[in-house]
Amino acid sequence: MTKLRFFALLLALAPAVGLAAGGAKLEHSGTDLGDRASLQRGAGLFMNYCAGCHSLSMQRYSRLGEDLGLSQEQVERFLIRGNAKYGEPINTGITAGDGEAWFGKAAPDLSLVARAKLGGPDWVYSYLKGFYVDESRPLGWNNTVFPGASMPHVLWELQGIQRPVYDVDAEGQAHLVRLELVKPGRLSPAEYDRVARDISAFLQYVAEPAALQRESVGVWVILFLALFTLLAWLLKAEYWRDVH
Repeated sequence: MTKLRFFALLLALAPAVGLAAGGAKLEHSGTDLGDRASLQRGAGLFMNYCAGCHSLSMQRYSRLGEDLGLSQEQVERFLIRGNAKYGEPINTGITAGDGEAWFGKAAPDLSLVARAKLGGPDWVYSYLKGFYVDESRPLGWNNTVFPGASMPHVLWELQGIQRPVYDVDAEGQAHLVRLELVKPGRLSPAEYDRVARDISAFLQYVAEPAALQRESVGVWVILFLALFTLLAWLLKAEYWRDVH
């Protein structure tokens, strides 16, 4: 009975795995923590477009440089903004009070966003692609993945401007069915997809930096277990040979 309840719970949760909090279906991000170039691009994009409001207080610049193969000089030149030091955590210069005054809510720390959200990097990827104009909102933007988000679309110059396309059901209820690009940005849709993927991969790394080392040693662990299994089988064969 306990097993049946467990499987019933899994079946009940399964439809939600690919859905965001607002009911939008998440797109597959295709992030790869082994792609160091993607992580480096994501770090640069985050610092240029996101770090003005969002901090990564659980990550230090020095750890970032070490993990992503960047020298201290490169980190200080391309990633550090303001007067921050190489060994300090990645904090934003905006105060909570300024965030509430400008956006109605202080910008959250994003150190763990890729682990806290259902879908992980797929949530971040879909969120970055899900902005559309909404004149009813104070900042003029809304999001399919996070409806009512207080954040403006800081990447709109890259992606362009999207408008929602609705479908009306038999009961007269309007449902958003897709987003339509009405004003192209500086990047093509494929190029913007890579931007969203790189930022998602970077935040996935920040949420669990140890994953880089864990995945790198995983192959060696599997090889060790395979070798150990072979030796154990040979030992068993040798032991039971005289018994038989």
